[in-house]
Amino acid sequence: MIKTEDKTKIIKEFGQGPSDTGSAEVQVALLTTDIKQLTGHCQANAHDYSSKRGLLKKVCQRRRLLRYLERTNEKAYKALIAKLGLRK
Repeated sequence: MIKTEDKTKIIKEFGQGPSDTGSAEVQVALLTTDIKQLTGHCQANAHDYSSKRGLLKKVCQRRRLLRYLERTNEKAYKALIAKLGLRK
């Protein structure tokens, strides 16, 4: 779970405006933060299957959003990938 301060910081960094929470860039950045936190939790708690399922759902959602962004705005897609450190 992302803290409110971290969430507003991510929205400010990746959004087009202060209330932009729905753009694909912001959603991918928030999902990436969630995925990093859940990955650590799942490594420490190997038998927590509910969290593992949630992690897989978030990974699939992020993949769908990244495909959409790549299809619609390739320049923003490449900038986002570089900024988040995904796909090297």
